[in-house]
Amino acid sequence: MNISAPPSEHYETARRTRLFLFAALGIVVLQAIILYAMGRHPICTCGFVKLWEGNAFGPGNSQHLSDWYTPSHIIHGFIFYFFAWAVFRKASTAWRFAVAVFLEAAWEVVENTPLVIEYYRNNTASLGYVGDSIINSVMDVVWMSLGFLVAWRAPVLVTVVLALAMEALAAYVIRDNLALNILMFIYPFESVKAWQTAIGP
Repeated sequence: MNISAPPSEHYETARRTRLFLFAALGIVVLQAIILYAMGRHPICTCGFVKLWEGNAFGPGNSQHLSDWYTPSHIIHGFIFYFFAWAVFRKASTAWRFAVAVFLEAAWEVVENTPLVIEYYRNNTASLGYVGDSIINSVMDVVWMSLGFLVAWRAPVLVTVVLALAMEALAAYVIRDNLALNILMFIYPFESVKAWQTAIGP
């Protein structure tokens, strides 16, 4: 016989869920404030915002709401979900989500420091990378959040297939994806860089 939890327990669970979700929102707001203090532009310097920027080698890349690197951030969400599930077994999904948002937001800040921007320009295919606009950086966290929610609700096999499909599509179209990005960040291979930049402008 199943005995439902008392109303007080339901209330406490709902309260904690709201608390962690507000914490996640606060992290994103803080991320935007830090990026602004670092001198990042709120939107593309072109003066408008696009839903999709399809030119991975143009000045609009990493400046709008989505681009060819958006799939990488969705996959971040997959990875963070399974990491949080494996490490924080007793924590609520909302708490794990807040942790994922913190990790993604922290990386977005680090990624937009002059040192990392210069490293990308010198060692990867992102030769013209100048950093993200604030709206793009915030949207990267939103896309990660979408990936986290998909991994939470979808079967593991579906999540893995989606990740592989997005990686394959990005590799085919722009010769870059999350795996290659990590590889080239850790150890830049000149042969891989030459292959990637061969389709550039």
